[in-house]
Amino acid sequence: MSNVNIKRAIENIRSGTSVYTPLVEVVVNAIQAIEAKKINDGLVDIVVRRHQQMDLDDPLPEIDGFEVYDNGIGFNDSNRDSFDTLYSAHKISEGGKGFGRFTCLKYFEEMEVESTFSIDGRFYDRSFRMGKENEIIINEEVEPSGADRTCTRISLMHLKRSKFPDKKLATIARVLVEKLLPFFVNQDIPPPRIVLREKNEEEIIILNDYVETYEQIIELDSSLDSFFVTSNVGDEEFCARVFKFYSPRSQTSKISLVAHRREVTSVSLHKYIPEFADEFFEQVKDGDEVVDKNFTLKVYVFGPFLDDLVSLERGGFEFQKESDAIYGISQSDIEKRAADIAKEAVNSEVQARFEKKVKKVNDYVKEKAPWHTGIVNDIDLSDMPYNATDEQIESKLQKEKYEQEVRVRSDVKKLLENGEPDDLKDKASEIVSRISGAGKNDLAHYIALRRSVIDLFEKSLELNDDGSYSSEGVVHDIIFPRKGDTDTTPFEEHNLWLIDERLNFTEYLSSDLPLKGLQDRPDLLGYDRRVVFRGENEATNPVTIFEFKKPQRDDFANPSSDEDPVQQVIRYVRRLRSGDFKTPQGREILISENTPFYGFVVCDLAKKVRSWLEEEKDFKPMPDRLGYFKWHENLNLYIEVVGWDKVLKDASMRNRIFFHKLGIA
Repeated sequence: MSNVNIKRAIENIRSGTSVYTPLVEVVVNAIQAIEAKKINDGLVDIVVRRHQQMDLDDPLPEIDGFEVYDNGIGFNDSNRDSFDTLYSAHKISEGGKGFGRFTCLKYFEEMEVESTFSIDGRFYDRSFRMGKENEIIINEEVEPSGADRTCTRISLMHLKRSKFPDKKLATIARVLVEKLLPFFVNQDIPPPRIVLREKNEEEIIILNDYVETYEQIIELDSSLDSFFVTSNVGDEEFCARVFKFYSPRSQTSKISLVAHRREVTSVSLHKYIPEFADEFFEQVKDGDEVVDKNFTLKVYVFGPFLDDLVSLERGGFEFQKESDAIYGISQSDIEKRAADIAKEAVNSEVQARFEKKVKKVNDYVKEKAPWHTGIVNDIDLSDMPYNATDEQIESKLQKEKYEQEVRVRSDVKKLLENGEPDDLKDKASEIVSRISGAGKNDLAHYIALRRSVIDLFEKSLELNDDGSYSSEGVVHDIIFPRKGDTDTTPFEEHNLWLIDERLNFTEYLSSDLPLKGLQDRPDLLGYDRRVVFRGENEATNPVTIFEFKKPQRDDFANPSSDEDPVQQVIRYVRRLRSGDFKTPQGREILISENTPFYGFVVCDLAKKVRSWLEEEKDFKPMPDRLGYFKWHENLNLYIEVVGWDKVLKDASMRNRIFFHKLGIA
């Protein structure tokens, strides 16, 4: 006599089961009963019970339950006592958990057993119902039988849900075949004959025929059917068998993990290989015609690891789906390997689909998003959906760009946090070049990278660990690399926008290079062309000259200094106006009387420098007191002397709204 809280046991059944679970449980028990009897004419007869009330919209009544008959060993005393014991170990060698029968009452109101068994050659009939409170077996009756063979009939009655998910016999048959396929293809133990039929026998389907006669399910040869996955205690061996399902009920290929010849979990193959998203087609002869026949693949995975760790309800496993710290093997680890085996089985079809996907992405970039040309050839498309929409393609490309940006940001962060002064000097140009190069594809990316440039520029203005400041060469390289010009440094790779956005549209720039015929080297020399006038090097185009001074340096303001930056700018202007000099490539510098000149001196505005500008150079302070300006009318020259702090502040201010919009302010 049992004493079990059956209601609690049923309530604690975890997810992963379905209304098919109890039916499969009963059918598997029937198969095992036949195997225990060791007969060659085993039969499992599954009868569909339908509601008596007809559906006005459908002449086929809804399903209310099932009867499962088998000619196996029957409910002898040993089997009866096992049924009456929670977590019985009676069928442990066959993978029995002693719990499966409880799933019957999770989905059906009643479970009834009628069985004929034998003792010492005498036959007896046993009948009972499964209890719902504390007794597992209720209303039991045992009496001598006039039968001459053992058998069992189990009835699952009165579906708890309003409707069974499938209605047609053919659909139910296909589901059962998929779930029970390991029994049908077992080479060591031939399966019994399994029949699904209507109670009035108007329709009868033999499930074995799907494999044996109809050839609706065919196993594919594979040389990669065995594989190992490393667990916390060593390598675990698994076996994968790949089957082709013609005219499939499901339109996607799947991976099924099996325990003790029962399908436990099923996941779509395209989770791991997107090219399996759609069904496949092959041409076959149908009489005199050649037709396309659709099919999907299903990979069944077997192994002792799965047998040992299947859950009580057989709706899942004890190990985790993704990463598992206890066992070291997750469900996805096994499924990924099985997916590779499936891919190998239909490799030509999968490769053709992958190439089609690559072409679709290339066509998208060519026709709709040419700014992605720089990354499309290097991007990994293996995880992108097979029938990707334009939105999905764009998302994938944007993700790749973001990952590139993350790598650049990481390098900048390391340099800012851990870089020594020599590292900053050596690596600043390289990283700034990478930042600018990565941002050329679109405005959003470009603006995001400006944030990193400003951070790097700000870092270069701070004190080093030894109490010194970065040289003017370091900050110079951030703004525009030295020893170069716009022929070797295109606008995408300099950061003149830190000083003035208009300087991005400069026709020619020379950075720390001597002009032919001129030994003096201005830090930057620019020949502007306005955006609306895309002309050549015309005499009316303005010329811009820069001088950078090391942060915190003020000795150039000494009376004896020969490095007066204001005088240097004036000297450059006078010599350029003479018209005797050419660019490093030998091009003539066209200057006229009305050519405008702009001079920029960038330095730290220490008290000594401010006094020097106001009292000796007659410069006027700007409203924010972070810069000074002066107009030299006779030279047509406008000069600004601005502090490094002003350059940083103004650049940050100009870009703040863009940073805010991108969420990186």
